Amino acid sequence: MPNILDIPETSEFNYDPENLLDAIIKHLGIRNDAALSRRLEVAPPVVSKIRHRILPIGATLLIRIHEETGWTIKEIRSKMGDNREKFRIHDLI
Repeated sequence: MPNILDIPETSEFNYDPENLLDAIIKHLGIRNDAALSRRLEVAPPVVSKIRHRILPIGATLLIRIHEETGWTIKEIRSKMGDNREKFRIHDLI
């Protein structure tokens, strides 16, 4: 399956969802992606597809991560490589 997330990498945005998922697992003290999917209340394939950059992290999941970790949205974005001050959807197009 092709990678649908062909986001250009810049110094401000080096998308790496694996870093975010690993940080959440460590922060919550859980063992693996299956436990993470239960904790975030998403199907296990969703976490796998995010980890393999097939599926982006959507707004609903971003909010669930915030609720579970207590991290700000800015902290979450930073952990996945997004260090931009402002986020605009047209930045990705």
